Amino acid sequence: MSDSVRLIPAREKIFAQGHPWVFSGALVNPAGLPDGATVDLLTTGGDWLARGYFNSRSQIALRIWTRRPEETVDGAFFENRFRDALRTRHLAGLDFSDGTNRQATTAFRWINAEADGFPGLIVDVFGSVCVTQFQTLGVETRRAEILDALVRVAQPTAIIDRSDSESRAREGLPPTGGLIYGALPEPEIEFRENGLRFRVNLLEGQKTGYYLDQRGNRRRIADFARNWESPEFSILNAFSYTGAFGVYLAAAHPHARILHLDESAPALDMALRHHELNGTADRAEILKANAFQQFRRFRDERRQFDLIVLDPPKFAAGQDHVDGACRGYKDLNLLALKLLRPGGLLATFSCTGVVSRDLFRKVIAGAALDARREVRILAETGHGPDHPLLPNFPEGEYLKGLILRVS
Repeated sequence: MSDSVRLIPAREKIFAQGHPWVFSGALVNPAGLPDGATVDLLTTGGDWLARGYFNSRSQIALRIWTRRPEETVDGAFFENRFRDALRTRHLAGLDFSDGTNRQATTAFRWINAEADGFPGLIVDVFGSVCVTQFQTLGVETRRAEILDALVRVAQPTAIIDRSDSESRAREGLPPTGGLIYGALPEPEIEFRENGLRFRVNLLEGQKTGYYLDQRGNRRRIADFARNWESPEFSILNAFSYTGAFGVYLAAAHPHARILHLDESAPALDMALRHHELNGTADRAEILKANAFQQFRRFRDERRQFDLIVLDPPKFAAGQDHVDGACRGYKDLNLLALKLLRPGGLLATFSCTGVVSRDLFRKVIAGAALDARREVRILAETGHGPDHPLLPNFPEGEYLKGLILRVS
């Protein structure tokens, strides 16, 4: 008989709504269970509800594997989850291949944690290489089985581990990383995104090396740029990282001139290399600076742009820092609005999960009022189809964006 935990009566209705987490305060005395173990979740009366993994060291004491009693969590279970998630990506036109199709997108998120039935696991694909993030104790405990299933389904040339996120510390786990399967001739590989060429160092950089979650938004903004009528088109790509937004915009409009602004010199160097790969290096510049400070310099210099992209890092990790995050977003967007020419475009994003879509919109509305600029929302954006969301799991929706026309 497997280990089990029971919900307190007051939480049974909430769990029935489909949320994939159970917090420690919702369980009846789970003492004595091994951390990382897969256990059955029962009602107070003993009826079976779900199967998940337990961790007494985490505020999220149970994360759900399955709500189907007939499913055993083993290698076959993981293999089925991998195959089902891959079918979802194929529906979106993503291609697990070597990139010989010149218009292919060969980098995408294969496993998006809870949304793909793998709570705590991230798997990204770059050509024939997979990059993993084991973020919680439950998936760390099953690491060997998960990796075996991944190899059987993907047959990758290499697997890189980037399990160095903050969530591991909260789970009582140290960071891990490096090559864990196969061979990687060099740490930097090339991939394609909507036909454009990019390179990524899979052992370094943010997240798994590249921001795959913004792929659809890059294409959306490029579609707007194609319709720009003025013979001049000046673009500021703030928090540019390795310049992907700018590469899309330069490819979309023959007169677009891009200024990439970031605090990381290596990221800016890679941005220039990306323009070189795509034949647009003559229209790209880089500037190493703090965005908040540089925006104020631009304001004082009365410098203006036709389009500004704002894609800052996460401003808050928890609810206790939401107010500070909103102040940061308002300040940044207010400054950006003052730097735009009348009729210009602002593409602004938040990847702070605790700042909701509705709150982010209110912050931008407040910034527009204070800047005395009239704005119209042309599009609201978010995750792409390789970052699916669960309708009953709002915590999974971290990325939100607005594309605005500014008068």
